[in-house]
Amino acid sequence: MGWRIDRVGACHIRGRFRTMDEPLRMTFVPVALRNCSTRFGGSGLRRFSRLAVVAALTLPVAACGSFDSLDPSSWFAEKYEPKVIPDVPSTQLYNQGLANIQRNNFDGAAKKFSQLEKQDQYTHWQRKALLMEAFSQYRSGHYDDAIGSTQRYISLFTKAPDLDYAYYIEAMSYYDQIPDVTRDQERAEKASTLFAAIVEKFPKSQYADDARYKLNVTRDQLAGRDMMIGRYYLKRRDYTAAINRFRDVLAKYQTTRHAEEALMRLTEAYLALGIVNEAQTAAAVLGHNYPDSVWYKDAYARLKQGGLEPHEDPGSWISKTFHKLGVG
Repeated sequence: MGWRIDRVGACHIRGRFRTMDEPLRMTFVPVALRNCSTRFGGSGLRRFSRLAVVAALTLPVAACGSFDSLDPSSWFAEKYEPKVIPDVPSTQLYNQGLANIQRNNFDGAAKKFSQLEKQDQYTHWQRKALLMEAFSQYRSGHYDDAIGSTQRYISLFTKAPDLDYAYYIEAMSYYDQIPDVTRDQERAEKASTLFAAIVEKFPKSQYADDARYKLNVTRDQLAGRDMMIGRYYLKRRDYTAAINRFRDVLAKYQTTRHAEEALMRLTEAYLALGIVNEAQTAAAVLGHNYPDSVWYKDAYARLKQGGLEPHEDPGSWISKTFHKLGVG
């Protein structure tokens, strides 16, 4: 819609011109019709109107011819045709996975077993594929993926004959990631828990002996962490905090090699606090269980400097801890 002003400043209103001092009354005229009127006169306007009517009558016909363009399949050069891709036979997928393992292509094996596991859910193929997928992920160093697969296996197949192997793969996935004692030992704790579960739940498993050995290794690692922290507190003369760490070593990891040093450090800390009874008990338990230990010689020397001898108090928590655990 619009109106125009001629070159001399007069407005074109309803077919006549207004002078500049005359009140302005604007009538909006469609631009297309106005152009028709000015260019072709009245006959041009009538001709334009007839063309508009004809175009309006032909629009439905043209629209009918354009319905095919609404079909997304017509947007591409080739028409889309749905296809059903048949499943690969389960035996074939499983054997392909095994073949990849033999070639040390563990990533390729994991993909084949994953495909089989998704294809044959709620069948014995899913159980076999999921376990082999976890093994392949572990061997390829994808430990978090292996942990996730074994946890799914354990939750889905609680009565499976190879459940012990799933526990073992998960434990090893944590075990192979254990850092040195100066860093966080969360993985060591989880590995230790899983190895203990294997020993307890599957004592006759072929993985029980190795689990028992690695259980001691992880516990030794965790004891080493507590000893490191305890020595730090001892050096800073925070004897109470140090005693608590050494106490944890005796309570949780008394079968590790760190138990000897923990008893000597307890002798040292209790002497510094003036708690002679506990210091004598720690040295006595150390000498009784590890008579040839260099740690016992050190503890004994510290007592002698104060004119004391090792003497076990049966009421001491140290004595109770060792007797409760069958040590000493």
